[in-house]
Amino acid sequence: MPYDPHTDAETTAGAAPHDPVTLPTGRAPGCPFDPAPGLDRLREELPLRRMTFPDGHVGWLATGHAEVRAILADPRFSSRYELMHYPFPGGPEGPFPPAPVGDMTGMDAPEHTRFRRLLMGKFTVRRMRLLTERVEQIAAEHLDAMERQGPGVDLVPVFAQPIPALMICELLGVPYADRETFHGYAVTIMSLDATPEERFAAMTGLEEYMRGLVVAKRAEPTDDLLGDLARDTDLTDEELTGVGGFLLAAGLDTTANMLAHGTFALLSNPAQAAALRAEPELAGQAVEELMRYLTIAHTSVKSALEDVELAGQVIRAGESVVLSLDAANRDPRKFADPDSLDLRRTAAGHLGFGHGIHQCLGQQLARVEMTVALPALLTRFPTLRLAVDAKDVPLRTDMNIYGVHSLPVTWDEV
Repeated sequence: MPYDPHTDAETTAGAAPHDPVTLPTGRAPGCPFDPAPGLDRLREELPLRRMTFPDGHVGWLATGHAEVRAILADPRFSSRYELMHYPFPGGPEGPFPPAPVGDMTGMDAPEHTRFRRLLMGKFTVRRMRLLTERVEQIAAEHLDAMERQGPGVDLVPVFAQPIPALMICELLGVPYADRETFHGYAVTIMSLDATPEERFAAMTGLEEYMRGLVVAKRAEPTDDLLGDLARDTDLTDEELTGVGGFLLAAGLDTTANMLAHGTFALLSNPAQAAALRAEPELAGQAVEELMRYLTIAHTSVKSALEDVELAGQVIRAGESVVLSLDAANRDPRKFADPDSLDLRRTAAGHLGFGHGIHQCLGQQLARVEMTVALPALLTRFPTLRLAVDAKDVPLRTDMNIYGVHSLPVTWDEV
């Protein structure tokens, strides 16, 4: 059934501040960069309030920046999938299974701590900055290809997807020639419309692919992240397979969508695009603001392990809390004029990469890729613009990572 983006806003419009609400989802027509309608009103009324989940569970919805940040940093809230209630309609019947081996997103300490410590040294700021030259080279190669092809391309497959795909493949030591295979698995796993059977098949396929790669790394370790982990850690084959699949899937989709959706936002705000062209040194600041403004990883769920008092409310043990990261990043108590894209803003404290022990492991690599690629694209093609009306750009409302399915662009040939 097609989703009506006004339905949830209407459902909650008449609710008293302390009545349970349902989670607003969807995007309002003509507002591809704004959170779901109704979230802003709920945040202003009560930034932590009761929510009814699709399975009937009555838990909580956090929409305020301070409240969301506090929950993300609090070890009394669990990230384990099997303790969560699914916030979106059409979810699985019954409880979630535990996180697959190696999926750190669904782990708590001490299991999470063990994996995180093994990987943190591989994703340091210094090590990621050393990759800047390689990102510049890859970006330039794809811009050259765009220029040769001429005006009228879909930016997603020709620019946004291949740059992070090449980088994560090189970092992990995964053959880039196999990218179509594992990218298909990653897309299915993150699709909100995929059936449980389709999602399970994709997870199994990705696991089998990584298992074969791990066997090869064990036999002959290579100078890359998977080779290092195979040689220098006590991870079992099963754990290394899980970690490899987790990093590969995460590294492919999120940055690709930030590059595409970020370009969409810049082209829709010509003055901001012009500022970045004129002052490439704004790139680092611009990336932080785009992460805040777009918040493509928009929703998270935690479950209370014990009773927790927060914002004048008591969250009981066993209750799930939906964290609306996109609403939190538009909280006027934290950011002035939050619904405006302002590349000169200091967006420190945004939750686009999450917060706490589960903050995005690859955030430094993502920053390098975006800081290099976005100014390079705008500078190479100063007349870059959408090739279709903004309302005709297909949005990824069917995915748990928001963005665009395609971005048709064009430019004036010199």
